Amino acid sequence: MPNVSLIVSIVRKGWGDTVLEASVKAGAHGGTVMFGRGSGIHEQQSILGIPIEPEKEIVLTLTYADQSEEILREIVRAAELEKPGYGLAFVVPVSKVAGVPHVPPANR
Repeated sequence: MPNVSLIVSIVRKGWGDTVLEASVKAGAHGGTVMFGRGSGIHEQQSILGIPIEPEKEIVLTLTYADQSEEILREIVRAAELEKPGYGLAFVVPVSKVAGVPHVPPANR
């Protein structure tokens, strides 16, 4: 099996498509956008004293490990992740994968 990584990006609501487009521009074959909510030091906002549940978008991008650095760099740039409260992204090594059509069957 080829060396595969998973890039997990957790960004503000409405920014999932931005992350997905940036990852494809950098060489990814696609990704999955999910919705969630989070809590952290930068999400302590309220309206009229009522706490807001911060909605997030989570983008999962499966890619070859040797492409993950370039893809991550483009995600960070496009989603402005260097700014506090804008989100985060991290890379996780993947030991096994199934059902990925762009990975040749001989390498699975």
